[in-house]
Amino acid sequence: MHWSEEIAQRIIARNPDKEEYVCAAGVSPSGSVHIGNFRDIATPYFVCKALKKLGKKARLLCSWDDYDRCRKIPANVQAVVGDAYDKYIGTPYVDIPDPWGCHENYAQHFENEFMEAMKRFGIEMDYRYQGDMYRSGKYTKDIIEALEKRGEIFEILDSFKTKDMSKSEEQRKAEHDEEKKNYYPVSIFCPECHTDFTTITHLSDDCTEADYTCRCGHSGHFNFLTNFNCKLGWKIDWPMRWRYEGVDFEPGGKDHAAPTGSYSNAKVISKNVFNYEAPLFQGYEFIGIKGSTGKMSSSSGLNLTPDTMLRLYEPEIILWLYAKTEPTKAFDFCFDDGILRQYFEFDKMYNEYVSGKASDHNASIMESCLAEGKAICTVPMNLLVQLGSVVDFNIPMLETVFEKIGTPYKSEQFAERLERAKFWLEQCAPDQVNRLRATRNWDVYETLSDTEKAEIKLLFEAITAGGYTLDELNAILYAIPKKVHGEDMDEKALKGVQGAFFKNVYRLLLDKEKGPRLYLFLFAIDAAKYLPLLDFSTPKTAEEEAPVVEEAIEEEPAIVYGEPDPVAPVKPEIDMDEFSKIDLRVCKVIKCSEIRKSHSCLKLTLFDGEGERVIVSSIKNEYKPEQLIGRKIIVVANLKPARLTGVTSKGMLLAGTNNACGCKVIFVDDAIPEGTAIR
Repeated sequence: MHWSEEIAQRIIARNPDKEEYVCAAGVSPSGSVHIGNFRDIATPYFVCKALKKLGKKARLLCSWDDYDRCRKIPANVQAVVGDAYDKYIGTPYVDIPDPWGCHENYAQHFENEFMEAMKRFGIEMDYRYQGDMYRSGKYTKDIIEALEKRGEIFEILDSFKTKDMSKSEEQRKAEHDEEKKNYYPVSIFCPECHTDFTTITHLSDDCTEADYTCRCGHSGHFNFLTNFNCKLGWKIDWPMRWRYEGVDFEPGGKDHAAPTGSYSNAKVISKNVFNYEAPLFQGYEFIGIKGSTGKMSSSSGLNLTPDTMLRLYEPEIILWLYAKTEPTKAFDFCFDDGILRQYFEFDKMYNEYVSGKASDHNASIMESCLAEGKAICTVPMNLLVQLGSVVDFNIPMLETVFEKIGTPYKSEQFAERLERAKFWLEQCAPDQVNRLRATRNWDVYETLSDTEKAEIKLLFEAITAGGYTLDELNAILYAIPKKVHGEDMDEKALKGVQGAFFKNVYRLLLDKEKGPRLYLFLFAIDAAKYLPLLDFSTPKTAEEEAPVVEEAIEEEPAIVYGEPDPVAPVKPEIDMDEFSKIDLRVCKVIKCSEIRKSHSCLKLTLFDGEGERVIVSSIKNEYKPEQLIGRKIIVVANLKPARLTGVTSKGMLLAGTNNACGCKVIFVDDAIPEGTAIR
């Protein structure tokens, strides 16, 4: 049974006679919606489909939190407006102008960006705009109810706070009573500066009117029955909306699912204050990014939004990645070769599903992610990548290539995937583009031994003679080294010379030591295009004699640092027993990703010689994730785990921090095995 069906059954068991079940999601238009936030949509989407599969009526509700206060200005917005938008901190997103001027307001710009992408997934949702909901007065009764029960709400929220045990019981009680007296679960937006930096100074006995002041100097009187320019705090707003919409299920990030997280607070408030049983909740793990984003993150500045990811992945494959992975487990979107493996695995499962050979579990996965009536053409992505670059993504030429190798795919079958293959190669893996050289590679040829040159000559003669099938060409390639080196070579030695021969051919044709499967490559491409690159029977041409001018590499602007910090005095001496308590180990960075809502931290997944461990480090401003993946670092392995920015960090990396250089990680030689102790 698929995980979404298990959740659907639990929802039905809680309220078996409900006419329509509501699966909800909340999205903030604080900026471009990251692909990681898509799990907020995908999880209830699959559950909604599972409920319908079980014969129930279900609705997918998406709430736009566009009435939330602006907390910070994202980098891509700052690039457009500079510091001009700092004045909008504390202002609802619906009241901030669109930085690009193409939409009615800031929130609408990012909402429309996301909703256009959702159409491509075929996901239909019932959208709620919280700015409209609040300002139309729909929540007025709920706001007044929350004000009437503000003491009870305060006690609930306070019960989840960590107590300051350094203070006496009397001190804690005095502070508690003072905070409770001044606590109000609602914020008023100032009509002068339009921010929520206001303080309620008096509330009427019937909780319908209030006096307030703002940090801008404005003071005013507020009537909750006629003025709707206010908003409940998040942990009160969330359960209030559950009751208003009749929500049965809603997921949230694992930070919300923590014992003291938002859901734990909201669940108690929902039951004790709003008399509504909190919906079934599913915490989910965050999404990782594997491999370098290359040009995507450096020069083009693209955000990893659903729209951007759709330029790499077909919508069904994105949904498949979410569907086949339980919410509590992480998975990676791949910018390296892993994306080719993901396409292969999807194609295999899809073909089994279409042929009726898929297991019940795999069939349910495919049913969750496929649009009704749409067929997928499983043209191998790796072939599109390998051969597409050789023919410069010319569609008619690629059709001819596929015809020649016995897989006569037509443009309408591979056009969509070809665009994604091209985008991946150019943006993420430019080093994997396969293009024939313009001239013979004499620099390589002149380093070859006489036997290796003989192999190249035999290959040239065989290709010139032609008349072979694809399988016969494959046999010819493997036979050439045997013919040159002798038939009596043992198998291990033969494989060695065959590998070297293939490497030499790639170097002569592509300037690389590996490339697409050689027999496919040589058979598919017009031999007239590459035969001259294998013929060294004539002297060098003038072009080949000309010195090579290396292309200038565009360097990123250097970071300007200040003067070195004063050298600190040496700390008090310790003995070897004390030092030996610190367990310093060499670890390899196998994954690295940014942490949602963290300005400075990266999440590093390490291999420490025994297994994986995760650490959090505040080096986001110094390194991009792709600069760390694959590197070896030194970690304090026995440091007590700590919860940082919602992630449990099990260790601390070593780095040097100085005003003259910023924070620089200490890397170690790649030859040192993972797990090696530093002494």
